[in-house]
Amino acid sequence: MIEVKGLHKSFGEEHILKGIDFVFDTGKTNLVIGQSGSGKSVLMKCMLGLFTPEKGTIEYDGKAYSTFTDEQKRELRQEIGMLFQGGALFDSMTVEENVMFPLRMFTKKRKRELKERVDEVLERVNLNDSGKKYPAEISGGMQKRVAIARAIVNRPKYLFCDEPNSGLDPHTATVIDNLIHELTVEYDITTVVITHDMNSLLEIGEKIAFLKDGVLAWTGDKSQIFKTDDQTVTDFVYSSDLFKKVKEAQRQGL
Repeated sequence: MIEVKGLHKSFGEEHILKGIDFVFDTGKTNLVIGQSGSGKSVLMKCMLGLFTPEKGTIEYDGKAYSTFTDEQKRELRQEIGMLFQGGALFDSMTVEENVMFPLRMFTKKRKRELKERVDEVLERVNLNDSGKKYPAEISGGMQKRVAIARAIVNRPKYLFCDEPNSGLDPHTATVIDNLIHELTVEYDITTVVITHDMNSLLEIGEKIAFLKDGVLAWTGDKSQIFKTDDQTVTDFVYSSDLFKKVKEAQRQGL
């Protein structure tokens, strides 16, 4: 579990986060949604320790990050998996080498043990025959699965996903959404997904934080978001063509 309490973050005169309170539950896909500039990315970077908030605390399983020693921060970093927006694979490395990279960085396992773990996660994301290929030799969806394998190879307690479906077609995006959700449940991970993709909200929105202008404007799940009377939320959600179709289908009782 990750708990954010009264979080404020500014850059000069610009107040980005304005007292965010939210609990990211373990074993669930926790989505942070909102328009560009709402504070989603700043919130995530505060949670990762890349930005230091002026006020408030971020607690990892009840322990405030601000009280951590350098060694405790290093240990926490080993427990975090990160799925970047563009995948961020190393073009000069094979799929196998990309996935092995965090193991080499954070563990002292023997080469045989590293290879066994890499093979295990590649099989889990259905890429067991692609280890010797380079990123340029596989599809965008496969690249994203490689990035997921790399993010979970160290058996993280926490998984952060930054726009995981960016650049993917709807079918592949759904495959990635479902894979993230399956791994979250399977490994009992606290998963945080920053997204503007309404398909993701429908697929895996078990717990949702909607930010607007740096304020936590609404919380709920994928079923409750259709029932809210909050105009700010409905204006954002139903600007999506997908949600317009869903709402019309609900109205017609389909």
